[in-house]
Order: sequence, then structure tokens, then C-alpha cells
Amino acid sequence: MTDRKPGPFVAAPDDVPIPYLQRIGGYYQALGYGEPYRWAHYAEAPFAPPRKPLAESRIGLITTAAPYQPDKGDQGPGAPYNGAAKFYTVYSGDTAVDHDLRISHIGYDRVHTAATDSNTWFPLAALRQAAARGRIGEVAPRFHGAPTNRSHRVTLETDCPELLARCREDRIDAAIIVAV
Repeated sequence: MTDRKPGPFVAAPDDVPIPYLQRIGGYYQALGYGEPYRWAHYAEAPFAPPRKPLAESRIGLITTAAPYQPDKGDQGPGAPYNGAAKFYTVYSGDTAVDHDLRISHIGYDRVHTAATDSNTWFPLAALRQAAARGRIGEVAPRFHGAPTNRSHRVTLETDCPELLARCREDRIDAAIIVAV
């Protein structure tokens, strides 16, 4: 199949998936960790079907994007990885106002992704539009930020219970989780 030329439905020969699992494993080994990084893998997912139609539901938003911090270096579209912009505790924000969230603290493919459309990591405007059109009942009063510090223990024992508590406080019926 190497004789195929790129076209409208055929990818270029060098357009292949990024071996992310191997790369991140090598990264952690280079940092001196004794064992390769172990990805979370569960036999069952704790998701449930909606109890009522979306048009009657309060929808929450959870994102791994970070609030822009001007004192933390370049965080704009295409910025190199910026660990200084990372956050380590759950945060919340008012969904009635606009927010400037960025993703420079996340390891993503900066070669093939321009990171210019903030709706891909923080679709609050789309949720507001869905509520205005009656597609969803309403947007929850707050959105929530989920840290990406890559510790299974901290995620399961600290971050997830905190996110769940905040979602329950907001009386959401369903959540959209946007993990960059």
C-alpha cells in the first residue's frame, strides 16, 4: 500500500499515529522513575445513562484546561509545553461570565495541532448556545477544572471526590468532561 499517493481520502505515508504510550513511558524512565508509567485501565466505567432528556437537564462542564496566568510565561496557541502553568487542585468558575483558559501545561501534539480554538478544550460558549436553543435544560452555575498531575492515587482519592462533590452541589444531571 506504499504506492498510494496522498489524496482526499488517503493520508500521506508519514501521517501516522503518534506512539504516545511509548513516548510517555520513555519520558518517565528518563526522569528516573523505576517503573514505566502505568495507564489507568478499568474493566467497567462508572457512567450511567441520563435519567431525563437533555432538554430538561442541567449540564456541568469539567475541563483539564488551566486559567491563564500572565506571570507564568507563554501560554498562547502553539506555546511550548509550560509546566509552570499547571495547576494541582480542583478549581471552579462562574459559567455566566467568560474565562480565559489555556492548555500550554498539557502535553499534546504541537506539530499537527495549532491550539487556536479554545472551544476544543473549553466549550462553555457552545453549552450556553445549546441552552438558549433548548437543546439542554440549562448550564450548571459553575464549571470545574480537573488537575492533570498524572497521579492515579491523587486523582482517585482527592480530585475525583472533590469534583463529584462540586457537581452534586451544582445539582447537575450530566457532565461533559473535556480532557485535553
